[in-house]
Formats: sequence, C-alpha cells, structure tokens
Amino acid sequence: MNRRTGVAAQVGLGTVALAVGAPLALAVLEMFHPHVHDPMDADLRVWLTVHYAQIPLFMLSALAMAALVHGYRGIAPAICRVAMFVFAASYIPFDTAAGVTTGVLVQAARDSGDPAAWRAAVAAVWAHPIVGGSGAISPPPVLAVLGAVAWSIGGVAAAIALKQDRHSWAPCLVLVVSAFGLAIFKTHASPGGPFTFGGLALAAAWLLWERRSRSSARDIAFLS
Repeated sequence: MNRRTGVAAQVGLGTVALAVGAPLALAVLEMFHPHVHDPMDADLRVWLTVHYAQIPLFMLSALAMAALVHGYRGIAPAICRVAMFVFAASYIPFDTAAGVTTGVLVQAARDSGDPAAWRAAVAAVWAHPIVGGSGAISPPPVLAVLGAVAWSIGGVAAAIALKQDRHSWAPCLVLVVSAFGLAIFKTHASPGGPFTFGGLALAAAWLLWERRSRSSARDIAFLS
C-alpha cells in the first residue's frame, strides 16, 4: 500500500504546468514531426526544430510522470521514478543522435555541394543498431526500444500507485493505455507521440483535478 506525504496532496500552478503543460506541448510538437524514409530528403528546418525542442520536452515529460507520484512511498512509485530515469537516459540520447546528429550531417552534406559523398556517413547513423532512426532497414534501435519499454512500465506503475491512493479508474486507465503508445506505434512522431504524451497530459489534468477536489472537500469538512 502506498503512503503519501503532505506534499503529495498539494496542487500548485508549478505542478500543473509541469504535469500537464510539458507533455501537452510535446504532444503538439510531435504532430509536426516529419515522417522520413531517407533523411537526405528531410525538410531540415522542421526536422531540426522539432528535434532540438524534443530534448528538453522528453526530460520534462519524464518529470511530469514522476510528478504524479511525488511524495508517494512504496514499490509502485519507486518503480515509476526509476523507469522515468531510464526513459530519459535512453530516449534522449537516441533521439539526439537519430534526429539532431543526422540533421546536422544532412545540412553539412547539402552545404558541401556534393551530398552523395556524405550519404554513407548519414546512413551509418541512421541505421545504427543502438542510436539509429530507422527500423525499416534495420532492427529497431536498442535505446529507442529501452526507452519505450521504460515509459510503459513507468506509466503502469504510476497508475497503480494513484489507484491505491483512491483515485478513480478512468484517469488511471487513460494513463495506462497512453503509456503503451510508443511501443504500439513504434514512433514518437504522429500518431505515437500525440497519443502517448497527449494521453499523459489528459490523465494528469484529470488526476490533479481529483486531488484538488478532494483537498477542497477535506477543507470544507474541517471548517464545518
């Protein structure tokens, strides 16, 4: 059974901004994430803008998930925190290499006047088994798989902790279902990213509203 500290019952603007705002911003960003089979053909302005923005937003979204169980004690919230650390430590390096590094190489290739001479270097990163961006011409990159699995585990663990704290089933189920978006769709571009991080934002808003409502009800009961 989980136990909460008094901090967990508080719902401030900072908590709302992190738990709801960060994953919502990432969900919207992922709607503009280009789908490419050959990075040499990418629209680099959009490609690099999206991938630079994802670096802090992935971290903030991991913190958003952990914020839902802030102050909770027990096995489930501990698993959630560890899983979010694993997600950030694997998914951010993966996306930085597959997105930013690939984009920088493609930009250099175009600026060189001889893009064909750079194709082998771009392909070496794009098809890399650890940090690559393509699962079509090679197995899914290890760090991407590890990050997706960690996100799913963290989401389920958070939902268990929140349900044990007597939150309603509906937002907990939204949290669980959305936690498998990266694994099911095998991409953080649309639809995987909006489904995953939009689902977290929705679940977080719902859960924080419930928490605030319960706190208000307790205050009214105390005053009466």
